[in-house]
Amino acid sequence: MVRSFDDTTRRNIASRCAAFTRAPAGPALPALKRAAVAIALTAAEAGEGTAFLLTRRAASLRSHAAQWALPGGRCDPGETQAQAALRELHEELGVELAEGCVLGLLDDYPTRSGYLITPVVVWVGADAAITPNPAEVASVHRIALADIERADAFSFTTIPESTRRVIRFRHDGQHIHAPTAALIYQFGEVLAGRQTRVADLEQPVFAWK
Repeated sequence: MVRSFDDTTRRNIASRCAAFTRAPAGPALPALKRAAVAIALTAAEAGEGTAFLLTRRAASLRSHAAQWALPGGRCDPGETQAQAALRELHEELGVELAEGCVLGLLDDYPTRSGYLITPVVVWVGADAAITPNPAEVASVHRIALADIERADAFSFTTIPESTRRVIRFRHDGQHIHAPTAALIYQFGEVLAGRQTRVADLEQPVFAWK
């Protein structure tokens, strides 16, 4: 299903986000460091409707170098998750948005590396200039929402190190794993009107550090 990049789609996604009830934090979660990522919605390439921005992290970064990621990072003291996501979006991709562009928040996702990530859904104008910061971002990609709404977009596997399922999102012939895949998966479920939890979905071992 192709979702036109227009105000109708913006209102529909905002409504889906408003109808989504975030899961309450568990007892062990306050020990994790707060972080936020932006599910930044913009125009897809070649007139294919609405897309979100996905980055490939710079190879020079100290942690999670060259991995696929949504724009984001650790929350600064005193920042809300929405403020942190907007700041990181500006720092990484040069996109500056007001808090009024936030459509909603999804569930917090606890990572093996010690972070509690909040996905923040934001609307980016079609004419917004996207300028990746080479110190943080190797490349930026527009992923059409139709690509995450396909029945075969996500798959699950297992690893010897965990009893939890490992989620994978297939993009451009590659597998993108959790946490990024888990956050994208939940967003797709929200678009479909489903209250699907993802905190129990596992990450591959290379993402545990």
